[in-house]
Amino acid sequence: MIGTLVKRLWLVPVVLVGWELLARSVANPFLPPPTLIASWMGERWFSGPLLLTDEAVDNFVPSIVRVIGSWSAAVLIGVTLGVAIGRIGRLADYVDPLVEFGRAVPPPAMLPVFLVLFAMGTQVQVATIVFGIIWPILLNSIDGARNVDRMQMETATVFGVPAHLRLFRIILPAASPKIFAGLRLSVSLALILMVISELKGSTDGIGYLLSVASNNADMPGIWAGVVVLGVLGFALNSLFLVIERRMLGWHRGARRTA
Repeated sequence: MIGTLVKRLWLVPVVLVGWELLARSVANPFLPPPTLIASWMGERWFSGPLLLTDEAVDNFVPSIVRVIGSWSAAVLIGVTLGVAIGRIGRLADYVDPLVEFGRAVPPPAMLPVFLVLFAMGTQVQVATIVFGIIWPILLNSIDGARNVDRMQMETATVFGVPAHLRLFRIILPAASPKIFAGLRLSVSLALILMVISELKGSTDGIGYLLSVASNNADMPGIWAGVVVLGVLGFALNSLFLVIERRMLGWHRGARRTA
């Protein structure tokens, strides 16, 4: 476990040392050295009684809750609709044009629309994130459900397997590799859209901290926000990979034996 972690992260200290040397040699205020950024983060965010300061808790927690809550909602909606569209041909004929139209709309372009439709704050941010990340989940779910082995479905029909058992024992397992591919892509997109949605009209969150730092020309604060986002993205992606390996262990084993 430790050896694997070292192999994955050995480049990080090399990059940090190179960054430190470069920043000190060029002395550019827009490129602060990592030691200055770390000192800024320690004073502002990681010097509280329980490590995190009030400022960190008041802004990190809402962002994480928005990402996880929005992602969960998008997964529920995207997988449910995707499997239904993938298995019901008549439904696909009606919905496919709407899906193609919706996926072509850039999520940031919908932000003014959501500002009109919803109250300022969390509702707008959640709507922006869900709208942006639902498409890879939906499209991969449709593709996965559409390509279930016909022989398995026909055999289940012949033997009178109930519809709910066909869904949970045949369709979802067969479609799960494609579904998880969409889910993994949506994790990184959720983080990006979380920042975009918090830059305007928000009173808390990591995006809000970035906006405040930018308005104050606080370069260490801007870079600190970028670092936190990078660490958060790495943590969420690593957690998702662990879940994916456990859920799709049977699929990886089948591919190795094939």
